[in-house]
Amino acid sequence: MTMAENLRMNGPGIHFEGVKLTLGRTIILDDVSFRVSPGSVHALVGPNGGGKSSLIKTLLGQMPHSGRLSLEWSQPPAQAAGIIGYVPQALEFDRGLPMTVDDFMAAMCQRRPAFLGLSRHYATAIGEALERVGMQDKRKRRMGALSGGERQRVLLAQGLIPQPQLLVLDEPMSALDEAGIQVFERLLGEWSRSGVTVLWIEHDLAAVKRLAERVTGLNRRVLFDAPPALALTPERLLTLFSTHPRDSHGSIGP
Repeated sequence: MTMAENLRMNGPGIHFEGVKLTLGRTIILDDVSFRVSPGSVHALVGPNGGGKSSLIKTLLGQMPHSGRLSLEWSQPPAQAAGIIGYVPQALEFDRGLPMTVDDFMAAMCQRRPAFLGLSRHYATAIGEALERVGMQDKRKRRMGALSGGERQRVLLAQGLIPQPQLLVLDEPMSALDEAGIQVFERLLGEWSRSGVTVLWIEHDLAAVKRLAERVTGLNRRVLFDAPPALALTPERLLTLFSTHPRDSHGSIGP
């Protein structure tokens, strides 16, 4: 195996097999089965209420489910395994709180209480992460004073510490302006080149077609799983976003 191939195997594969989730009498996920290849950028698309975020929460251990869900780590033995980063769609908090960007990063990334400031152990990594998302010059700004796009960049930054091997993204582009989208696309390219496995919920289908390596369409169950050019056809998308999806047995392969 070459060094480049070794890097591509840094992130884990993910295997969803017959995953089911029911809340009360409502079926949220119905026999969901697909694989995410190690080191790939894999997009998850579908309508609101189709189960995308619930599947992510299941992966992160936050939702009860039946079926099998496994992470298949394959990094070199010398490296520590199991580092998972998560970037939520939005940050809910009291905007009147006197919490700066540095305070937020400290609270999210270190064990030391945030009111004691940044620890030396994390200060460099936090500075580098904020620099990568273009927020280094706004570290002393209150989180509540930032625009939605700026807060989303800070969320991206916290997802980088520690450097993840699996990164789970829940509509990270939803609040970004054009400059922020460019930052995100640059980061996505860096993650892909370094072999990070990215599972990415996204509603911008043009971005998915341009940036993802594989796409799974989910509306309670898997309706397709294929490379973007085969998955994002008008017929497939019509089926995916219909209120009552048609039978999914004709899902397409590679």
